[in-house]
Amino acid sequence: MALTIFVLQLALRILAFPMYLLDFLGVWHWICRKWFPYFLLRFSVMYNREMASKKRELFSNLQEFAGPSGKLSLLELGCGTGTNFKFYPPGCRVACIDPNPNFERFLIKSIAENRHLQFERFVVSTGEDMHQVADGSVDVVVCTLVLCSVKNQDRVLQEVCRVLRPGGAFYFMEHVAAKPSSWISFWQQVLDPVWHLLFDGCYLTRESWKALERASFSTLKLQHLQAPLPWELVRPHIYGYAVK
Repeated sequence: MALTIFVLQLALRILAFPMYLLDFLGVWHWICRKWFPYFLLRFSVMYNREMASKKRELFSNLQEFAGPSGKLSLLELGCGTGTNFKFYPPGCRVACIDPNPNFERFLIKSIAENRHLQFERFVVSTGEDMHQVADGSVDVVVCTLVLCSVKNQDRVLQEVCRVLRPGGAFYFMEHVAAKPSSWISFWQQVLDPVWHLLFDGCYLTRESWKALERASFSTLKLQHLQAPLPWELVRPHIYGYAVK
């Protein structure tokens, strides 16, 4: 099986040689940063349609983590086009972090469509380095379809714990690696190198639940599910929340 995967990966790398060449020349990353927001805008419409009930379930108790003022302070990590905004409670104060500045124009549109929120700021930064956010300053951090593409999951979760106040919560919904020895797992492994290059750093084979289990949360509520998505490769999901 391992040899078959290697051969197929090699064949795909040969077919994708122009992309690898552009990546070597430093051009491909620039192209991805430009086109990915447009792809994500379309993908997010489909994703929200299929996952709306799960998102409503996931975010149903957000308000319980509001601070003494009663207003929820929320930081969204890897906010993309702002497609989670409609699931947040009225009056929620929202700040966003994303390493791609090209998402800002799409965020402005989402903010205009979600007047029930109080938008605070958009910060261009990675999840591994959120130094612009003070220690213990937010009630909730939200992260959906982001841990698949960060460079260092453990470092990101350390930063999440740093910015959360004591008793604050981290909400997540992520596609993950399929069960070993399944056909989905086989094709995830075959396609992973090219997928990573094509979809702006996304990995198909990450076992993100292990990073969450390693993180220093006091409570972790995590569920596995098969998402009702047309792309079988990204159907294996985890979702839930962790309390600091």
